[in-house]
Amino acid sequence: MKNLLIIGFVWPEPKSSAAGSRMLQLIEQFLYQDFEITFACAAKTSANTYDLSQLGVKTQTILLNDSSFDDFINQLQPNVVLFDRFMVEEQYGWRVAEQCPNALRILDTEDFHGLRKAREQALKAGVEVKIEHLQNDTTKREIASIYRCDVSLIISEAEIDILTQQFKIDHNLLYYLPFLLKPIEEEKISSLPTFEERQHFITIGNFLHPPNYDAVLCLKQVIWPLIRKQLSKAELHIYGAYESQKVTQLHNKKDGFLIKGFAEDVNDVMQRSKVCLAPLRFGAGLKGKLVDAMQNGTPCVMSGIAAEGMFSGLRSLSEVEVNGFVENHPEAFAQKAVELYSNGDIWEAKQRNGFKVLNQRFDKANFENGFAHKIESLSMNLKSHRQNNFIGHILQYQTLQSTKYLSKWIEEKNR
Repeated sequence: MKNLLIIGFVWPEPKSSAAGSRMLQLIEQFLYQDFEITFACAAKTSANTYDLSQLGVKTQTILLNDSSFDDFINQLQPNVVLFDRFMVEEQYGWRVAEQCPNALRILDTEDFHGLRKAREQALKAGVEVKIEHLQNDTTKREIASIYRCDVSLIISEAEIDILTQQFKIDHNLLYYLPFLLKPIEEEKISSLPTFEERQHFITIGNFLHPPNYDAVLCLKQVIWPLIRKQLSKAELHIYGAYESQKVTQLHNKKDGFLIKGFAEDVNDVMQRSKVCLAPLRFGAGLKGKLVDAMQNGTPCVMSGIAAEGMFSGLRSLSEVEVNGFVENHPEAFAQKAVELYSNGDIWEAKQRNGFKVLNQRFDKANFENGFAHKIESLSMNLKSHRQNNFIGHILQYQTLQSTKYLSKWIEEKNR
């Protein structure tokens, strides 16, 4: 039996975030490849934590900066170790390399955190993203993690282009693996509520994720007032896990700006809504809210950053069929939202586009065998693969392992 250890940044919460759904998709892929899976994590569980035992996945609570992990992984002896985001690789990667040197090390980036940071810095400065923003400390840490691993899973074609063209990372260290979804069948499509049966606008996203909170602020301060001028009876329903007081205080019933909080069933709230709004001003990766919208037949108005990678990588979005409109200017964004909300013919055409996008670009059947072959090939040729990644060897050298020695120092300090 092949043995996979997944070290999680947090325990999966598919109802709370796209990252949680993504993790379950990866677990399903490795189960398809006949792996026995153990999921280990140092974070606390919550009421929204997914019960991995339903999938036959074992779980293990681990500690930060503690050699008990060495004993744990020595006993487990996994063939493959998957790190959930670069921060986890920094903490545990050197321990895995020491205790299980022949285990294939995979980094699931979730999204390119350095790109998200660059866009956030540029937004705060009121300028376009430049190379000086991309070369931030988060990028340095993340790319170092990519080099230390044998392969990194990249969710967006746009991010593959940036990593290979701007940072000259070898294609052999990266593997494109987007959202992995079941196709939408005609029976499901025909059962969805029609244009006439829906009302109001929706936006959704985990409030702990800074781009989501920023998007809600943008809606509150700029975009929603423009929409309400033309649609005085319309409401915007804002859903998301972990709303804090700074979120709930944005609630304004008079203006139709309604903070709804955690959605127990995203499909239900999305199907009752007519249009989804996603004016993200920074971020990276693929946006789970757009997938939720397309799966439930809810057209979207979105920013270019929200749409990136979902439809065509870095190609012009005018070349593809989008499930709504892509607009970055607030006035144009609001106008398209009103148009989509008011015109049934346009709404239905954009809805059909969404079904096409999901079935053509994210059908999991199109990726299963290729991903399985990649894992098998890397496992069989691991020595030669690592010989072609000399930078990775350099970053494993003792003088460049600050995270290792910091961890050892913290452990000794805590004794």
